[in-house]
Amino acid sequence: MTLFGWALYFLVASVSYHFVYDKENFNHPRYLKNQMSMEIKLAVSAIPVMVLLTVPWFLLELHGYSKLYYNVNESTGGWTAILLQFPCFILFTDCGIYFLHRWLHWPAVYKALHKPHHKWIVCTPFASHAFHPVDGYCQSLPYHWYPFIFPLHKVSYLFLFTFVNFWTVMIHDGEYMSNDPVINGAACHTIHHLYFNYNYGQFTTLWDRLGGSYREPEKDLFDKDHKFDKSLWAKQAKEMDHIREEVEGGKDARVYGTEENLVKKRPASKPASKKL
Repeated sequence: MTLFGWALYFLVASVSYHFVYDKENFNHPRYLKNQMSMEIKLAVSAIPVMVLLTVPWFLLELHGYSKLYYNVNESTGGWTAILLQFPCFILFTDCGIYFLHRWLHWPAVYKALHKPHHKWIVCTPFASHAFHPVDGYCQSLPYHWYPFIFPLHKVSYLFLFTFVNFWTVMIHDGEYMSNDPVINGAACHTIHHLYFNYNYGQFTTLWDRLGGSYREPEKDLFDKDHKFDKSLWAKQAKEMDHIREEVEGGKDARVYGTEENLVKKRPASKPASKKL
């Protein structure tokens, strides 16, 4: 499981980094010096511990204590039941992760467990699994609880487990493809890392809206000409510093800087010429 976890992490995060992630994020004033290497180091060391904590759930499943099944027939609900398992799994785990994630932001718990993941203010795809291992394990619990409460096909379980890892990388890649009011995508999760106290959900904005913790991403994030604007970055950094002081207190121990020596900067957009 550790080898599979490492392989999946490096494969998906590397593909996202090389083909999706915009390297201009390195220029953001809240990007850390040597950040990507620190993200990878923490993830690589955390995955074996998360696996070790997860092994008891797998052993319970292997010994038949869960509701996992393989045969598709009338007694198991047929193919209709399998199709319904996907939205049910997403909705159940989204709810569970929301409340666990909010718990991880309680001051004492945040300081002990969740703070290492919030070291990354401007994430790369490699931040996706860069957690304190107990933090990462806690946020995975709803995925393991589901097959002990509801019937779930074994192949569906493997597919959904892999999909969750894909999704975790995607919401850390900083590519804002859709400003959807329902989907908790990369833009919503960027807001969470920038401003700490918003958008705790994993897949949808439902529980954040019900819990009063939803914050709509700035429209500039979806504008290719303005998402890297220095004035926007300065505004983000100022608000982030204020909220960070409230959440973490004390002096900010992060060391900011550009990881890459040479980062291409986008040419400034020219103002539209006025017609006479």
